[in-house]
Amino acid sequence: MTIRAVVFDVYGTLVRIGERRAPFRALLARMEAAGRARQAGDAATIMSRRLDLADAAALLGADLSASELAALEGELQAELASVRLFPDTLGVLQALAGRGLKLGLCSNLAAPYAAPVLALLPPLDAYAWSFEVGAIKPEPAIYAHVCRELGCEPAQVLMVGDTPEADLHGPRRFGMRSLLLRREGARLGDEAADPISDLGGVLEALDVL
Repeated sequence: MTIRAVVFDVYGTLVRIGERRAPFRALLARMEAAGRARQAGDAATIMSRRLDLADAAALLGADLSASELAALEGELQAELASVRLFPDTLGVLQALAGRGLKLGLCSNLAAPYAAPVLALLPPLDAYAWSFEVGAIKPEPAIYAHVCRELGCEPAQVLMVGDTPEADLHGPRRFGMRSLLLRREGARLGDEAADPISDLGGVLEALDVL
């Protein structure tokens, strides 16, 4: 079946964080240090609901002072201000749009991390933010959402991202096509996936898919 749309993961794929502060992870670490054991679903809870830092702290039962919360918020704002596009992002998006392909995003992230992405990218055809959909990759619901938004069957959609389970195997189980991106300096692993090294590889792959 012909590819009609390309969907991208966001962080590590289209954009990067220049000053990594990880404030939500720091929130969980502070809670753990205070005696609240970290739960396996904590990250999923944060990414599958529209929560800011204060909301997440309240939902998870964090006992933080106003100054502690303000410090974490400062770390978050510094991190968000450092978000930048990879050099190949806009050119590849423009080239794909020029081929008549629909474009979308499918990303696991906490709600505050969407705004800098929207500010950097041109308008696209579909968005599947985990905090809006209420599901995280590799759960089928998030792939189903982006396919519906695009008006495409799963087999007509190519997913591109840098996380094997979320962006390669999960989409394939759902019936989508997928490519794994391994940018220079990225963690190795999943070598059988035959990854691409930059977004230009998407254009090359479409010529043979």
